[in-house]
Amino acid sequence: MAIDKKELSTEGRNELFKTLKARFEKHKSRHEGIQWADVDARLNAKSEKLWSLDQMELTGGEPDVIGFDKKNGEYIFCDCVAESPKGRRSLCYDRDAWNFRKEHKPENTALDVAAEIGIEILDEEEYRHLQTLGKFDLKTSSWIKTPAGIRKLGGAVFCDRRYDTVFYYHNGAESYYAARGFRGTLRV
Repeated sequence: MAIDKKELSTEGRNELFKTLKARFEKHKSRHEGIQWADVDARLNAKSEKLWSLDQMELTGGEPDVIGFDKKNGEYIFCDCVAESPKGRRSLCYDRDAWNFRKEHKPENTALDVAAEIGIEILDEEEYRHLQTLGKFDLKTSSWIKTPAGIRKLGGAVFCDRRYDTVFYYHNGAESYYAARGFRGTLRV
């Protein structure tokens, strides 16, 4: 996934704003007390973030506002698609895991793709918060930030929702599955 141009055309920008506003209005319970006019103003003031939001959209993440950081004045966008984003699946956890594989290497890694598109992979707390806003990953799973101690031993962690419960699991970091991707956040 080599991406060179990090600016949106006027048409692309307008389309992104239209999509984000429609999603924002449709899912008001994800961001109670937040007004679209304020988000719109922040997006216009931080236009360098639009490319990353567009990449979240293009890879199937359906980003939406899920919070506001009063300390930093930032709106928090998160992938809110029902299942792990289709354009970010079949990835092992990180570059070390990718290098460890001797054959059948995936196209890329979750952490590398996140860095390329300028987003942060969710940690366990963020993933559990997202699950309070809806029911996500009922058929898929999502890699999450792995604690250093687990990663040092060759593992990585992921989460999903089954039986109306959010589960936290482990796997070898080099593993990858068609039904496992990752979700990200972007602070604007």
